[in-house]
Amino acid sequence: MHIDDTTSAAVLEQLRRRPAADRRILFTGATLVTMDPALGVLDRGDLLVEGDTVTAVGPRLSAGDAVVVDVTGCVLTPGFVDTHRHAWETQLRRIMPDVDDLGGYVMSTLAGYATVYRPEDMYTGTKLAALTAIDSGITTMLDFSHNSRTPEHSDAAIEALRDTGVRGVHASMGPHFGEWDRQWPGDLTRLREKYFNSDDQLLTLRLATLATDEVAGPALAYGPELARVAQELNIGVSVDAVFGTASSEAILRWAEDGVLGPDVTLIHATGLTPQAWKVMGETGATVALAPTSDAQIGLETAIPAVDEALSAGIRPGLSIDVEVALASDMFTQMRALHTIQRMRAVNAAYGTGRQPRRITTHDVLDFATLQGARTNGLAGVTGSLTPGKKADLLVIRAEDLNNMPLNDPIGTVVLGSDARNISAVLVNGEPRKWDGRVLDVDLTALRDEVHASRAYVRNAFKDTAAA
Repeated sequence: MHIDDTTSAAVLEQLRRRPAADRRILFTGATLVTMDPALGVLDRGDLLVEGDTVTAVGPRLSAGDAVVVDVTGCVLTPGFVDTHRHAWETQLRRIMPDVDDLGGYVMSTLAGYATVYRPEDMYTGTKLAALTAIDSGITTMLDFSHNSRTPEHSDAAIEALRDTGVRGVHASMGPHFGEWDRQWPGDLTRLREKYFNSDDQLLTLRLATLATDEVAGPALAYGPELARVAQELNIGVSVDAVFGTASSEAILRWAEDGVLGPDVTLIHATGLTPQAWKVMGETGATVALAPTSDAQIGLETAIPAVDEALSAGIRPGLSIDVEVALASDMFTQMRALHTIQRMRAVNAAYGTGRQPRRITTHDVLDFATLQGARTNGLAGVTGSLTPGKKADLLVIRAEDLNNMPLNDPIGTVVLGSDARNISAVLVNGEPRKWDGRVLDVDLTALRDEVHASRAYVRNAFKDTAAA
C-alpha cells in the first residue's frame, strides 16, 4: 500500500464492519517506538491489536484474518498521557494569554467565571478538551475537575469523558469560591458506584485536592481525613498547587502521618525544599510537572522541577494544566521541558569545566507516555506498546514535509511532529482519529455548542460582577 493510502477510509470501513471485541488489526512496516525498556525501538516492525489489547510486537508478524494497515513511512508510539488538566475551562481558551501570575488566574477564572458554570457548561468544556486531546495524540487525560458545584456538575464532566472515547481519569474536587452544594467529598461514593463500578473500564476515578489551605480554606486541603476517603474508595489522590515553603511543610506532615505514597500525585512541585523532595522519593510519591504553566504563569521559581524530581529518584509525568492561558498539546510540553532543562544545565556548568547534565528527547517522551501512565495509576494499562497492555497508540507520518527524512524516530516525534502529522489515534483498540481527522464529531454542532456556552458564561459573569 502506498504511503498516501495509509489509514485510508477504505481500511477504516473494513475495521468498522467487524465487532470491536473480535477485531484484529495488524499495523505493518512502521518504525515502532515502543517506550518499553525491554523492546526499545524497532526500525521496521509490525504490531498486532486484538480487540482492545496489543498482543504482539515484532518483525513480519503473521496477519491471519487481521485487517492489515500498511504504515510504512510512519512512526508508531504509545498515546501521550496528560496527568493534569482543568478540562471544564476549555471554552475560555486563551482568554488571558499573558496572565501575570497565579493570583490573576485564580481571581479571574476560579473566583469569577467558575462561579456561574452550569452542568451543561462543564460538559461542553470537558468534551472540547478531550476531543482536542485525542486530535493531538493524548489518549489518556486526567481531568482535575475542581468546579464540582453540584452532583450534576460532576455527572456532566464524567459523561463528557465517556462520550468522547478518551481514556479519562476524573479527579473530583469541590470549587474554590462561590456557592456550591458542599456534596464533595461525600459524593465520591455515589460517583464510584454509578460510573466506576468496574476495574476494567476506560474511565477511572481519583480524589482531587489542594496542598494547603492558603487559597480555598482547610476543607479542600489534603491530609489524613481526605486520605481516609480515598483509601475507603480504593482510589488515588491528585494534589494540586504543590509549591513553596507551605507545601514543603505539608509534605513532611503527610509523610509523618503515613498518607504519602505511590497512590498520591503531587502537581507542579516547584520551589520545594530538599527535605520535601527526600521524603517524596522515599515514599514513592509521583509527580506531575506542568512545564509551560510553571514557566509562563510563574509558579514559585517558575522552573519545572525535573532536575529535583530525577535527583529524588522520581521520573515525572507531564501535564497541560489551564487552557485559559496555555497550549493544549503534549508536543509543546515536551519541547518546553527539553529546552528549559538543557538551557539550565549548560548555564550551570558554563565556565566551570563541568559536563552539563542534560535530559534527552527519550527522557521527555518517557515522561509523556510511560511515566505519565504510572503517575495516573495506569502503568499496567497504557503508556507503552507492550503486549498485554491496552491498544492506546499513535500513527505519526514521518514522511510529511516537516518530518522527512526520518533519521531519529524519537527526535522526530518530540522535536518535529505536531497534531497535523498524526494520521491515526487508537484508544482501547478503537479508532478515534483516522486519516488525520477526529472521528464521529459534528464540528458545526460542536462549534455552536462551544460558542453558546462561552457566551452564557461570559455574560453571566458580567451580570454577577455588575450586581
